[in-house]
Amino acid sequence: MALTSKDPSRQPPLILAVENSGLCGSIALVSGAHCIAEQSLLSKLTHSRRLLATLDRVMTECQVSWEQIDAIAISLGPGSFTGLRIGLSTVKGLALATGIPLIGVPTLDGLASQFTFTAMPVCPILDARKNEVYTALYQAGANGALQRRSDYLVIPAADLAAQISAPTIFTGDGITAHGALLREKLGELAVFAPEQLYFARAASIGLLALSSWREQQFLDPAGCIPLYVRASDAELNLIRQASSA
Repeated sequence: MALTSKDPSRQPPLILAVENSGLCGSIALVSGAHCIAEQSLLSKLTHSRRLLATLDRVMTECQVSWEQIDAIAISLGPGSFTGLRIGLSTVKGLALATGIPLIGVPTLDGLASQFTFTAMPVCPILDARKNEVYTALYQAGANGALQRRSDYLVIPAADLAAQISAPTIFTGDGITAHGALLREKLGELAVFAPEQLYFARAASIGLLALSSWREQQFLDPAGCIPLYVRASDAELNLIRQASSA
């Protein structure tokens, strides 16, 4: 699909979106409410081996040049520390080299946005290891759009279950590790999404980035960092060493 040359006043904007927070990385081109192209790959290979190649392939097949891109959107996390660092460092380099604005979208927001069709609470959970999950709670607002109703959290799955008092849709790769516990604790209150919706999609990240584009809310490529929610093991070790010194 060929697009016309970039016009600063053109609406809707053309956004290149990158989701690199977990095993299922993806690249998408989004224009307004439409996903022009998206490629996803569930793989244990390091994302750095295929991220730029996939990005180039999507842009080439869509006949899109860098001059036509209005913004780059990146899934900020939480998620895999390595995947987040690779994804953000890649798009930071691209933004600095091209001058294209950079937009950050929390990964949990991207996961939850796939469930705008329901009035039930939506609870995405990502496996955070150490018997914990990254999570937040979402609910449809008066305008029908999903709104986040809690902070971004990293907590034991059992503690999360204790906070659920109504039928809730769970999604995310945390279900693989903690689904049995949630089912045991919550019974029919736990409604599990289909497995194909366990991963945030680059298209969802791109669509959510539209509101930031309209409000001109961009990241500083030189100083932005991932949304880790929890400190890395290396950072925790430094804190322990400092406190014991």
